[in-house]
Amino acid sequence: MNKRKLLIILVTISVVFTSGFLINKSDIYFEIAKNIDIFTKVYKEISFNYVDEINPEQFLRAGIRGMLSSLDPYTVFIDEKRQDDIELLTNGKYGGIGVTIGVRDAKVTIIEIMDGYSAQRQGIRIGDVIIQVDSVKISPENFEDISSYVKGEPGTMVMLKLLRNNEKDTLLFNVLREEVTIKNVAFAGFVPEESNNVYLKLIGFSRTAGDELKKSILELNKQKEIKSVVLDLRGNPGGLLDAAVDVSSKFLERGQLVVSTKGRDSSSLKQFFSSQEPLLKDIPLIVLVNEGSASASEIVAGAIQDHDRGLIIGVPTFGKGLVQTILPLSYNTSLKITTSKYYTPSGRCIQKVDYSKKNPVIPRYDTLITSTFNTDNKRIVYGSGGIKPDSVITEKTVSGMTRDLLAKGLIFKFATKYYENNADVNYQSLKNEILFNEFSEFLKDEKYEYRSEISVKIDELVSAVEKKNNLVKLKSELNKLKEDINLLTKNEIELEKDEILLQIRVELASRFFGREGIVKEILRDDIQFKGALNLISNISNYNKMLNK
Repeated sequence: MNKRKLLIILVTISVVFTSGFLINKSDIYFEIAKNIDIFTKVYKEISFNYVDEINPEQFLRAGIRGMLSSLDPYTVFIDEKRQDDIELLTNGKYGGIGVTIGVRDAKVTIIEIMDGYSAQRQGIRIGDVIIQVDSVKISPENFEDISSYVKGEPGTMVMLKLLRNNEKDTLLFNVLREEVTIKNVAFAGFVPEESNNVYLKLIGFSRTAGDELKKSILELNKQKEIKSVVLDLRGNPGGLLDAAVDVSSKFLERGQLVVSTKGRDSSSLKQFFSSQEPLLKDIPLIVLVNEGSASASEIVAGAIQDHDRGLIIGVPTFGKGLVQTILPLSYNTSLKITTSKYYTPSGRCIQKVDYSKKNPVIPRYDTLITSTFNTDNKRIVYGSGGIKPDSVITEKTVSGMTRDLLAKGLIFKFATKYYENNADVNYQSLKNEILFNEFSEFLKDEKYEYRSEISVKIDELVSAVEKKNNLVKLKSELNKLKEDINLLTKNEIELEKDEILLQIRVELASRFFGREGIVKEILRDDIQFKGALNLISNISNYNKMLNK
């Protein structure tokens, strides 16, 4: 083949591919333009001609939400009211009074007071019920909007009308809004206190997460030599990718790959490396995870695992391997959009759910890779389905009665009442037996009756049997069984005594010591943390599991 013919063939191939690309691009632009035109006409026709008058803004935004719901749950429209959420997500700051608010016993209630902010300084307490913010009456029905009522520009005032002492006292507070910084490190200390093991509880990944972790480690290292670390990422939903890289860099060698991201186009591959010398080099490291560890938590756990820097203990993580970008839109609105997937250093994507599967909106299926990968030390790890721990230790299952007491807010209510009457008591002197007896009396006053799932099922069965005349004998046998079960249920509070007492002490610890008190109390009966301590104390087994 001469050079002239070869050149003609190459040019022809190039034109074919280029033309195909242009045709595809023009098809996309045509489809977008066509459907925007259809959408606009439908919107205008409905807005002007529907039988009832509609709210055009809410109607259009319902369409936006419906459109985005066909993708993944992380691609969302953020309206004007939720712009503070972006500031909180990125910088971990907001204008507020330093409280966390929830619904307890069908009442909008203060459930946490942050140290050092105006709410604490002015005497607002956990358990106070919010009935009014400025001129707005508060109830569970408008609970979703309460954040926008309480938050605001630092330096401005907000009036709170609260109920305390079981609705006996009505209190008015004029509280100064301040710039509130959310702590990423909820606890940092030597646990057990006499040991050289540091326990770090990380609850978020805002921009300051790495700096907070560094400060905590340096301060603890001044007290005494750190010989091992347990990093607790359980229940940590994640945050910023950059923060995950920064946190990982505190433990990995400089230059080690932390995470890679790749979007629709293969040329969009980005790699993020540890950019600093590790603070704690070579010492044993355990990372605790559970199904609530997601996103940035999984990036850190995946990097630690793939580089064999430490061991992962707990249960498989949430499995969120998608990265979002926030794009500002007009009229103070934003779009949070999934732009890429992330991959751990070994190359695995840990995304659990494939939102493109059987989805006509995303016709090019992208089945997630579930094959095996290798760590630096040639250990086998797996893609898809979250981070699988090196040692699986399941948390204790909470009993039905304890779940019921927590769901109905009775433990929270008891702790609030107890603290009101015993705020000056030495917490360490509280006797479990006395606490439990007082709680039992409290349940009697509240006329609490626990109905187990079995009791509910039998009631349903008895009701069905009553409709059949030929099953009279069976009905009497079921009623006898029901009586036996109810008798056992009455004794269940004694059977679950230790578990219920733990929950009571956790709630009381939050009143006496805040978030740090909660962490310390939970660790007393934490089997995953105890498993981590056992593994750290056996260095030969630790190294063996890492295939060193």
